[in-house]
Amino acid sequence: MSRIDPVVTLNIDDQVAATPAQESSAAPSKSTQRSLTGLAAWIKDHDVPFLVTSIGMIVMLLWAGSFKMTAPGAEGIIPLVSNSPLTSWHFKLFGPYIGSDIIGLTEITGALLIAAGYFRPKAGIIGGLITTVMFFTTSTMLLTTPGATIAVNGVRYMSFLGLFLYKDVISLGVSLYLIGYFGNKALLLENRGE
Repeated sequence: MSRIDPVVTLNIDDQVAATPAQESSAAPSKSTQRSLTGLAAWIKDHDVPFLVTSIGMIVMLLWAGSFKMTAPGAEGIIPLVSNSPLTSWHFKLFGPYIGSDIIGLTEITGALLIAAGYFRPKAGIIGGLITTVMFFTTSTMLLTTPGATIAVNGVRYMSFLGLFLYKDVISLGVSLYLIGYFGNKALLLENRGE
């Protein structure tokens, strides 16, 4: 062994043990690891991801749904709905104000069903299905809405409008997560005969 090689010792399990200098610069200490895993376990045990995503979804849907039932809300979504092959028929059939009211009522219905899912998981599944269809449809508007991306020095970026629409991609994932969460709860209740 040369003078510049680190000193390596074997522990009881025949694994290579790090030198004290290597331990201090390597991964987190065992107490830090225990703290991290303890925090992760507490978050999981208290359903924090479910509470944050479901309450956030409910608030967003109630707020957005009620805004779409106002004149500024209806006028604000005209360019989004009109340029989408999946939704342009909607305003042609109902007009922008009634069409926007229907969209708003759909969002409010999804929010109420997700909230009801706390007590009746199957209602939460239906709410998640409604919002999944809704957010899938609005996510496609990223591709169809003029101005969703802008060019800066020859590179395409999402504009503020594009970033506004992109939240629907994340909301689509939340909707799918809620379907799974409420589905597991419904299965547990069915297995218990409730």
